Amino acid sequence: MERFARMTAVGLAVGLALAGCNSSSSEGAGSTLRNLVMFGGPTVPAPAAGGLEDAYCPRVGVIDGGAALQAYAGRTGDPNALRNQISLTELARECVARPDGATLVKVGVEGRALLGPGASAGGRFEAPVRVVIKSGDRVLATRFRRVPVTIPAGDTQGSFTVVEEGLVVPPGSGEFEIEVGLGGAGGPERPARRRG
Repeated sequence: MERFARMTAVGLAVGLALAGCNSSSSEGAGSTLRNLVMFGGPTVPAPAAGGLEDAYCPRVGVIDGGAALQAYAGRTGDPNALRNQISLTELARECVARPDGATLVKVGVEGRALLGPGASAGGRFEAPVRVVIKSGDRVLATRFRRVPVTIPAGDTQGSFTVVEEGLVVPPGSGEFEIEVGLGGAGGPERPARRRG
């Protein structure tokens, strides 16, 4: 009976651990992505004596229409013709107040590429990731990068991670917003074609 109770407890612990691995949040609390952004590595270092001055650091939002991109084989909108979809899965940020009054922002983005029914095979794709920091209608900083995503042959998905560092919010900017999205300067666009 004691062995059964012990096995049940172990099974429950493993199940809870696996469920935690599958969870996702826009802040990435305790995730590898958040640790990469905040600490420069996958784990949390020991606390240091004396800390940095707290800085205003809003949650990361998603640009309207920028959460996912779909590419179709001919019939746009037909789920059976979907070749691939690239989507955002997790976002994280860190803000540090500089002595000159500016705020230094670091943003982490994690995403996934999935093959659809209209796909012929895996391959290499590019996720067009845009990070924008703005105050009202005024853009304070922006970055755009095409991030490679590989879906190995025989698989149906691949993931990507990018950390944008060195985004500067000028002194006196007040409250600002951090937004991330998939797409180019003109808004959402189709994923880049597969490269052989």
